[in-house]
Amino acid sequence: MTVYKKSVYCKICEDCNHKSDLFKLLNLEETQILNEDRFEVLFKAGENIVKQGTNLTHIINLTSGYAKLYIEGINDRNLLLNLIGPYSILGGPGLFTDQRHHYSVTALEPSSVCFINADNFKKVINLNVKFAAKFLEHLNTKQLMLFNKLISLTQKQMHGKIADALIYLSEKIYSSLDFELTISRQDLADMTAMSKDSAIRILKEFEKDGIILINARNISIPKMEVLKEISAKG
Repeated sequence: MTVYKKSVYCKICEDCNHKSDLFKLLNLEETQILNEDRFEVLFKAGENIVKQGTNLTHIINLTSGYAKLYIEGINDRNLLLNLIGPYSILGGPGLFTDQRHHYSVTALEPSSVCFINADNFKKVINLNVKFAAKFLEHLNTKQLMLFNKLISLTQKQMHGKIADALIYLSEKIYSSLDFELTISRQDLADMTAMSKDSAIRILKEFEKDGIILINARNISIPKMEVLKEISAKG
């Protein structure tokens, strides 16, 4: 069951400013605006943080844990866009269009989320030019990532897709060549628009060739240069 309460560390937004490049740009008055109608929710692994199609009333700031962001497609097939970690800010295209969530977000592990009133967020954007510019930079960075993902999904073969997913997990999410995979094999398949069986088969081929090592949920990448070569060739 989802718990609606503040943690002992969640008092006022000023306490979190030093942890977010975006919120560092706010003065006390602007921070107080964000602090109005703000609340924290604690989620268990597997619980939905956001449901695609619902009203977008709040900006999401993941303050601890990891979550997956995905589009719910046709015939119960999902496209996993990316993983998000602590102090990720999520608004989405619906913030300035139809006020709807266009993706779902699910916690991968126990996570805390700060929900910031969307109208208050827009007020601060109008008050602080640097804040607005930084938020646009954040959105554009995400858009560029999606462009690269689109190329991977539409123009690369299966080996290139899995290579891209492993490189992304290693460099962008876990910052290590040796990591415990917090997503399932099905999630990995959803990241690459492949079937679960195909994704597992490619992983086994990479392991057989010594490119990666798999021990239960732990993955090591001793030959990252080979993995990047596979990615480059597609």
